[in-house]
Amino acid sequence: MAKCLKPICAENHVEGNQFLQGVIAMPARRTLEKEQIDSLRKLSDYSENELLKFHGFGKNTISKLKNYMKENNFSFKNQ
Repeated sequence: MAKCLKPICAENHVEGNQFLQGVIAMPARRTLEKEQIDSLRKLSDYSENELLKFHGFGKNTISKLKNYMKENNFSFKNQ
């Protein structure tokens, strides 16, 4: 039986960008990193519909982002 239950991928993954950690799931965060969206200001340049086209983004992620952005005085671009 294995001594360690921690996934190997989590152990080997080097996390460089902490942007939105704890707010949205890792697949969506990786997509933002790939698109070079690393601040709320850059995120506010996108509409909800544009973000829904990205991998890892669904209604739940958009809802979490919308709340987080509102708390920090940002909003998505109008359609």
